[in-house]
This record gives sequence, C-alpha cells and structure tokens, in this order.
Amino acid sequence: MVDELKRRIGLGLLTAYGVGVMVGAGIYVLVGAVAAEAGLWAPLSFVIAGLIAAPTALSYAEFSTRLPEAAGEAIYVARGFRANWLGTIVGFGIVAAGAVSAAAVLRGGAGYLIAVTGLPFDWTVAGLGLFLVAVAIVGVLESLALAALFTVVEVIGLGLVIYAGTTAAPVAEFGMRPEIVWSGVTAGAVLAFFAFIGFEDIVNMAEEVARPEHVLPRAILLSLLITSLLYALVSFAAVRSVPLGQLGQSEQPLALVWQAARGGDAAFLSLIAVVAALNGVLAQIVMASRVLFGLGKRTASLSIFHHAHPRFGTPVLATVLVGALVIPGALLLPVSDLAEVTSAILLGVFVLVNAALIAMKRRSPEAPFRVPAAVPAFGLAASIAALAVTFGAGT
Repeated sequence: MVDELKRRIGLGLLTAYGVGVMVGAGIYVLVGAVAAEAGLWAPLSFVIAGLIAAPTALSYAEFSTRLPEAAGEAIYVARGFRANWLGTIVGFGIVAAGAVSAAAVLRGGAGYLIAVTGLPFDWTVAGLGLFLVAVAIVGVLESLALAALFTVVEVIGLGLVIYAGTTAAPVAEFGMRPEIVWSGVTAGAVLAFFAFIGFEDIVNMAEEVARPEHVLPRAILLSLLITSLLYALVSFAAVRSVPLGQLGQSEQPLALVWQAARGGDAAFLSLIAVVAALNGVLAQIVMASRVLFGLGKRTASLSIFHHAHPRFGTPVLATVLVGALVIPGALLLPVSDLAEVTSAILLGVFVLVNAALIAMKRRSPEAPFRVPAAVPAFGLAASIAALAVTFGAGT
C-alpha cells in the first residue's frame, strides 16, 4: 500500500466532474418547484441562486490554492480556527452528507430505472451501487472519465429540453410579462440554491489534480458558471412552453416540457435522469472516500484509511466503507427529508469555511489565488441566511 494518490486529473475532467455533481443534484426535478414560487421569473431565481453560491465558491477557490489537500473543508476549518478537533468533525459531517446524499440519489435513480424496465428494486439498487463502487476503486481517472460521459449525456438531455421549450409556441401567460414579485423570486432562489450544491466536492480531489493551484480555482468557477447558464436556459424553456399550474405540480417537469413542445413519449428523459443520478452517486462516493483518506493523514485513529492501492492509486478501504454506507442506506432509508439533512450539513460547513477564510486572511493575506475580504464575508452571511431558511422550513 502507498500513502499518496496519483495526480492524473486535468482542468477538463475536473470541470466536468463539478458540472455533473451539480446537474445531478436536482435540476431534473427542481424546475417545477422553483416555477411554482417565482412564476415566469424562475430563470431570475436561478441566476440569483448562482450569485448567492458564488462567494462561497470563491472562498473555496482561494482555500484550494492555500491548502490543496484531500479532506479540503476539514483542513480549511482546522487551519482557519486552529482547531483540529473542529476540522475532524467537519470531515465526518462531509462524509455523512455525501453518503446520505448518495443513498437518496441512488434510491431515486433506481426508481426511474424500474419505471422504465420493471426490474426488482432491491437487486437494481444493489447492482447499481456495487458497479459504482467498483468503478471508484479501479481508478480516479476511470471514475472521472465515466462521470464526464454521464455529464455529457445529462447536458445533451438539458440541451434537448432547451431546444424543445424555446422553439415551441409559447403559452399564453408567457406573453403577459407580469411585474416581478420579489417575495416569490426570493423563495424560488432559496429552492434553486440547493441545485448548486456540489462545487465544494471539487476541492476534495486536490491530491489527484495536476497543478492544483492552477486547476482547482478555475474548475470551481467554470463549473458554477456553466451550471448557472444551463439552469437559467432550462427554466426559461420550461416557463415558456408549459402553463405554470402544470409545471409547478409536476414531479418530472422536464419530461413535461418535451411532451408539451414535441408530443409523444419522454421516456428517454427518464433514462437521462437515471444517468444524472448515477453521476451524482459516483461523485459522492469518490468525494467521501477522499475525505476519509485526508482525515486518516491527520488523525491517528483514522490512519487505516490513509492508504492508496499500489496498482489503482485509489483509497480502496475508504471507498468500500462509503459504499457499505450508501447501498444499505438506499435500500432501507426513506428518501423524504434526506435532501434537507444533506443541505443543512453542507450549509453549516459553508458557514465555517467562510469564517475560517476570514480568520486566515487576517493572519496571512498572501495566497496563489486571492479574493477580496468582502467575498467570504458575503458568503458567510448568505450561508447563514440560507441555513436559517432551511431550519425555518423544517419547523
């Protein structure tokens, strides 16, 4: 066994990884919910959500050049607050969030596949889960190459939806151009924010990235920019081609857009949603195993996880453990509220990361990639506000 991961990832694969994680996080189901809040101004909600996420993404980008290591958030918080125990807690939180998120997405993706194929649920979940764990073990280049392929399929699906929605005859209410109701747009932006969660996973690949100080911040920002553009165009196509009443009540809004614009069966979009789910699960397994690898480097009780396979160059034991959490979770746990739990954990981490960067910039202002001090301050405020809304919605 060896203690270092192989640096095989470049900007293209890492950006595709980031886009795939975010796109798989909910755009295939979120459009209708956002439209129900913001109406025809749903695209604006997605743009605002991207702007809310941007400061935290920039904070991650600076930290990724200061400390380009696996278990990124755990290291950032530990160094920023000079508290290793707090960093370890954050690391465990990230692993838990990744496993819970992957379990929920795996369960949902299997449901889409079963609806099309009629396969048994338990065997489908177990088979898909074991396949993705095996891919994650074989190699990071192979994992990210498959994730990039999945991302291409997802983006093609979204491109078809954009084409269908923008070339169809617009619904009558689209031409009315009502005044902006900011309360609805804001509520829609809070929902849309969760579709951007995923950019933070990029930093946990740091020890497998060639030239991390150069590649990591660019991959984070490119992923956020590409995803924001896709979300705005998809939501525009949706509100243009489908009556808001139908769109807001649909559990498969993008399939509804295709059927409204082109007619016929939209089963292929369900299959693309399966691909999106598989991409999300694979990304979370890869990310969570790297966090365990990084924690093992700094915590004696977790050192068993700080080993990479001599042939595959991947943290096999950490990957197997994550898989052992994800597959039973997908088989046994209800999907309801899992997304809220995941989002709450991650928003709490965002609060700590922004605060840690504020503290570190005061002590050591120099970094290979720097952002103004106002950036983490705004990211801190935005994350606290989103966390408060999340808890408020759950009460």
